[in-house]
Amino acid sequence: MAFFCIKWIKLFINNATTKKMNNPLRSDESTKGRRMAGARSLWRANGVKDSQFGKPIFAIANSFTQFVPGHAHLHQVGQYIKSIIEKSGYFAAEFNTIAIDDGIAMGHDGMLYSLPSREIIADSVEYMCNSHKADALICISNCDKITPGMLMAAMRLNIPTIFVSGGPMEAGNFGEQKIDLVDAMVMAVDDSYSDAEIADVEQNACPTCGSCSGMFTANSMNSLTEALGLSLPGNGTIVATHKNRLKLFEKATKQLVEITERHYYKGDDTVLPRSIATKQAFMNAMTLDIAMGGSTNTVLHLLAVANEAEVDFTMKDIDELSRKIPNICKVAPSSHYHMEDVNKAGGILSILGELERGNLLNTDVFRVDFPSLKKAIDNYDITRSTANNDAFENAKSGAAHTGRNLKLASQETIEKTLDLDRANGCIRNIENAYSKDGGLAVLFGNIAKGGCIVKTAGVDKSIWEFKGRARIFHSQDAAVNAILNDKIVAGDVVLIRYEGPKGGPGMQEMLYPTAYLKSKGLGKECALITDGRFSGGTSGLSIGHVSPEAAAGGEIALVKEGDEIEINIPERKINVLISDEEMQKRKQEELSKGKEAFKPTGRNRRVSKSLKAYALTVSSADKGAVRLID
Repeated sequence: MAFFCIKWIKLFINNATTKKMNNPLRSDESTKGRRMAGARSLWRANGVKDSQFGKPIFAIANSFTQFVPGHAHLHQVGQYIKSIIEKSGYFAAEFNTIAIDDGIAMGHDGMLYSLPSREIIADSVEYMCNSHKADALICISNCDKITPGMLMAAMRLNIPTIFVSGGPMEAGNFGEQKIDLVDAMVMAVDDSYSDAEIADVEQNACPTCGSCSGMFTANSMNSLTEALGLSLPGNGTIVATHKNRLKLFEKATKQLVEITERHYYKGDDTVLPRSIATKQAFMNAMTLDIAMGGSTNTVLHLLAVANEAEVDFTMKDIDELSRKIPNICKVAPSSHYHMEDVNKAGGILSILGELERGNLLNTDVFRVDFPSLKKAIDNYDITRSTANNDAFENAKSGAAHTGRNLKLASQETIEKTLDLDRANGCIRNIENAYSKDGGLAVLFGNIAKGGCIVKTAGVDKSIWEFKGRARIFHSQDAAVNAILNDKIVAGDVVLIRYEGPKGGPGMQEMLYPTAYLKSKGLGKECALITDGRFSGGTSGLSIGHVSPEAAAGGEIALVKEGDEIEINIPERKINVLISDEEMQKRKQEELSKGKEAFKPTGRNRRVSKSLKAYALTVSSADKGAVRLID
């Protein structure tokens, strides 16, 4: 008995915290006390050492998968991060989330699963961290639903967290022209290109690992984490192939260790996600999105992340910002620039620097790396005399353009000159903005009472005011067939409904209809309206997220073939030109169908049980397509 008591006392001492904790460790619940002997035994089987008990346990959420080029290079990254954390004396455990490649899933029913995967990713990170009582979290994300899903989980957990992405792909080359995935899709159905040219484009449009090279959803979201304050400068723009991307993983890991120690040992709660991602931070992130003409999907995701953070950030806030934020950065598909060019111009902190000069940001917000956004901008806006060496090293991290390269941090190209031209360069100052109106706008009207989104950065100004006849489709496939078979003509408004979160279900992206309109020479001649959503690669007069969606009883379901629709971006309006009385009459006619009301007709789509379950609780896009459970 005496021997047992002595052994237990030694065990208790080994498990005692060596430093005083100002905030209790979550992991204490599974590592402390006699009753947790079994759990400790399992922790030891995971590799936990005596010296690591009583200290923070770090979770590494990796999104590695060989299905997605934005993630295929992340296989060893989790273990590299684990080694850095454990050199600091702590235990770290890696786990994986799923990841769907939207480009590969595009154009068939695989895309129905993309947005719902966001909730699965958020749930999986929450499940792993809460079931194992992790004390801190590093999120290795990159592509479309992964970053927002992990952000949603971070807001639920509210433990020290930092984000570090896999980085963007290098742009491809087609002759003297830089190209990307969207170019391949558009050119593939353009008969002016030969089979040989299309084969060349296919070989070169996506030349490296990383997220596709334009300001599509993945790169937009990874840029927004910089503005939110949850990732380090360079996260959104340093290409995946550059050695400084690996250096960024190291910096982010060490920063996470630092803020974790500050929270638990010193009681600093300012480093927590909910202290950082405040209403002001969400406004900053949306300001950046509008200024750089990011993907319309970011609206959907920011609303969802704010919902998880219990922050009152709504479409009304986005609408107000869209009326005053200029478009100061244009990137593919809205220009010839790609993410590597944004990086060469100083990256996201340099865009924020121009916005700060115009008093368009709240710079007092907390961050994971600096006590305020103001400090971060002063250190990383390369046009300022206060910019540090790290800012210039990031900006000089160039793309190699040596062809196929699927290895992380495998090249060391240094840009000889940086883009500091704020009058005509990639990033502009406010005086020389691409347009005084921002890159995104919220429209309201009698078919979008909850609002809808248009990426104005990708719309030719000649069609900011547009009037045309409605062509009604109850699926993306039906619309694509009409476009490719030349049944859509100049002046048509292609209206695709029942593709929203509930109606799809899954709110699939629609890059093909918009790409095919461009390839048919109708990019400036037609409009496309949907309660679904678009890829970040979409451009043209493409209006998505119409809310309420058709399947939720939205007025978009009541538009008839041939109705005249008017779109006015400057006035933020979108309306079908019928009377209120006619609209009400149509609504009553639809409701009279009983169980068949507000359902698509003529559509043969197999919907799995998992998607049916998703449809039961999901909201329309104006709420972020979040689950309505309470």
